[in-house]
Amino acid sequence: MKNMSKPLSILALAVGGVFFGATPAWSAPVLKSDLASFAVLGASGVTNVPTSTIGGNLGSSANPSVGGGYIFTAGSLQQNTATAQQAQLDLETAILDINGMAITGGTLNADLAGLTIAPGVYEVLAGTTNLSGLLKLDGAGSNTAVWVFRFASTLIADEGSNVNVINVGNGSGVGIYWSVGTAATLNGSTFAGNVLARSLVSSNGGLTVGCGRLLSADKQVTLIKDNISIGCGVSTDIGFGSGGFDQGVAIGSGGTGGSDGQIVNGVPEPGSLALLGLGLGALGFIRRRS
Repeated sequence: MKNMSKPLSILALAVGGVFFGATPAWSAPVLKSDLASFAVLGASGVTNVPTSTIGGNLGSSANPSVGGGYIFTAGSLQQNTATAQQAQLDLETAILDINGMAITGGTLNADLAGLTIAPGVYEVLAGTTNLSGLLKLDGAGSNTAVWVFRFASTLIADEGSNVNVINVGNGSGVGIYWSVGTAATLNGSTFAGNVLARSLVSSNGGLTVGCGRLLSADKQVTLIKDNISIGCGVSTDIGFGSGGFDQGVAIGSGGTGGSDGQIVNGVPEPGSLALLGLGLGALGFIRRRS
């Protein structure tokens, strides 16, 4: 029986991966350096009702129109500069990369409010709203936890919505990505993560993204007295240390994160079910051999 401990341990890890969802370990950053320098990036322009506070580059390409009335805590205006042009190319690549990732977390119902979600790649069903209250992202102690949420059409966050990231240590390699097939409307007071939208990105005003980006591949970004920053410094509402998820996923990172068993509405993918069946079958075989 002494020789059985190692196979059983490996099996336990495999089955644990089904229920707790290991974070993907990608070999390169999701956001390349030019794109990562932007807090706000549009394709057909950026509009603004003053005054918005920006921590990072703000720009647009190919349309150079970016409006006015900004306070920069970092970065500068990039009106169809070489950096903005390259960032737009990088954005197209990032969207393709994210949408090509294998689903590891399953499918989630339209409204994510009230859920506690482990790291992983998730598809989100279409709905009239996608966030009507508090969403918790639990890294289970991993500072390299990564969440990817993919929306075939719109992302809509209502007033009173909030994203709370917990249990990620210093957050040095954490990543949160919202890939949006059409428009992203963020009407809550706070949001977290990188919004990569195909169409318009907007809010109803006073939005704070303390660690993330608003990026539109084809349309414009509309700001109304918002506060958008890639700084990812120590924050009372997020709690990340420096680094955060503003640089995408560090090379070689990934780690394993898990939930506290509170994932709601996640539908296992066929691959996960097959892995579970294989693990249970192996367990039965080992027991017969013993």
